[in-house]
Order: sequence, then C-alpha cells, then structure tokens
Amino acid sequence: MTDERRHVPVLLQQAIRTLNVRAGGTYADATLGMAGHSLEIARRLGGSGRLIGFDRDPEAMAIATRRLNALCEELGPEMPELVLYNEPFSMAKGLLEPASLDGLLADVGVSSPQLDEAYRGFSFQADGPLDMRMDTRRGITAEQVVNQAGEKELADLIYEFGEERRSRRIARAIVRARPITTTGQLARIVSAAAPAMKQERLHPATRTFQALRIRVNDELGELKALLEAAPGLLKPGGRLAVISFHSLEDRLVKDAMREGAKVGMYHLDSRKPITAEEEETDRNPRSRSAKLRAAERTGPAGEGAGGAQFQRVKEIGSGSSHRSKWRK
Repeated sequence: MTDERRHVPVLLQQAIRTLNVRAGGTYADATLGMAGHSLEIARRLGGSGRLIGFDRDPEAMAIATRRLNALCEELGPEMPELVLYNEPFSMAKGLLEPASLDGLLADVGVSSPQLDEAYRGFSFQADGPLDMRMDTRRGITAEQVVNQAGEKELADLIYEFGEERRSRRIARAIVRARPITTTGQLARIVSAAAPAMKQERLHPATRTFQALRIRVNDELGELKALLEAAPGLLKPGGRLAVISFHSLEDRLVKDAMREGAKVGMYHLDSRKPITAEEEETDRNPRSRSAKLRAAERTGPAGEGAGGAQFQRVKEIGSGSSHRSKWRK
C-alpha cells in the first residue's frame, strides 16, 4: 500500500511558487492524486478562497478527499471552500465558469498509487492484471487492447505513444503470444522480442507499457482538451502550471503555451522548463523526468479563447512520423 504520510508530490515548492497563490483566490488542481499540491494550495488560500479539484480515479479521489477533510479539521474557518469532481479534467470547460480561475495546475501522467499497486496493472515491477485504467468504472482495459487490436494497430500505437523504434517486432511477438492477461506476462514477451540495449537504462517494456497506458486513458486527448480550455478558464493575470513526464506531453504543453504567447493570450515565464534539483531526484527518482512549464493569462478573458490558435496542438500525436524509417 502507498504510504500517504510519506508522499511528496513532484516539484511541489516550484509549482506553488509558479502559481503565485493568493489568499481569497480561486484555484483548480486538475489532477488531485493524493492531494499533495492541493494541500499546499489550500493552506495559502484562507477561508475566503476556493479550491477546485479533478480526478477521474475513484481511489485517488477517496484519498484526496480524506486528506483534505483532515486539513479542514486542522484549519477550521481558515479552510477554503472545496469543490471536488470525480471526473476527468477534460470536463473542466463544461463544469467551470469562464474567466473564473486565478490559477490552474495539472500534474499529468500516472500517479504513485497507480504505479505501486500491482492490481491496477500499470507497472511491470510486480505481476498483476492488465488493466491500466485510471477510471476503473469505465473504458477498455490494456488486456482488451493487447488481445484484440490488429498487429499493425499495436505497432502504430507502441511507436507513436511509446516512441519505441522496435514497435513492429514487439507487436508481432504480442500477437503470437496471445492471450496475454498479466503485466508480468506482457513484460516478458516484450523483453524477449526487444532486449535492453547497452546504452539504455530503461526496462525493455517501459515504452510499450507507456503506450498502452496512454491509449487506454486517452491521456494526450485529455491534455489537449485542458490546454485548449485553459485560456478561457483563467482570469487576466491567472497562472497556468503544467508538470509533464515524457516528451509527448511536454511537446503539447510547450507548443500550446508558445502558440498562446504568439497571439497575445499568454506571457511565458521562460522558454525552458523547470526541472527537479538533485536533492529531490535523490529522494524521489520519479521526479527526474518531470518538467514544469508555466504561463500567465494576458489580454481579455473569455470562453472563445483557445480555439483555432491551438490547431497545431490538436495535430500532435496523430498521423505518421518522419522517423518511421527507423522502425524495426
């Protein structure tokens, strides 16, 4: 079981500084997880503030609710108003008022409890069912994708979402080994088909598992929807902060913010992301790949912002890649 008391969210202090949390403001945490970021935001908002949280994972929502309720007992009247949605953050645009947020934070990707619990099926470190759904109430499982998708479809998604050059070889091995029902079984099949290369420290199955997880949860589609909605949800001067963990996510965030800056909707803090310092990476190895990008909303706010300006964002992650000649 994940130890809630020892949980420290990635880039916590950097994210809080970037959001510039002000007492009495309205802030949204698009990815509650274990509420690590939200707890720090809530402490700074005071009794007149408002904290809105999203998480589609029912188990994560239960943990976040419990931890925030404990903080409520501690702070008493100094606890801000809480509004929690057990829904994907792509629904933020339909659930929140335009130009209502002073800050919006998203720590995208898979959470520690999801990785740590074998029965969730996210990790190859321990054997478990091939599930990988963040919202266990609905949607297809990784087992369904692995056993029902055609060989070409599997190769394409492993290449596109996992950036795995040996995707065809892996897809061929998967199809031959069906049925596949557990994470351990899949990891062994992938490792045999595409053994670890000397220059890499990654487990051979890392990219394939990433690709399946992204496909099962439509993670890039979710992120695109949030990035497109963000300009319309933020007040002028409102802050957007996004923490990503792999290049596909970071590319979406970077391009969305730069496109917004070009059309006068954002002022960028920096063209380079904030990364974890050595002390944090030593304490939490998962923080090594984290990148925090931030922007401030400028100009007039409104629901219509963020449409055609982000057409490039919508196109990322679909279609063929110029690197296809490297696939094996």
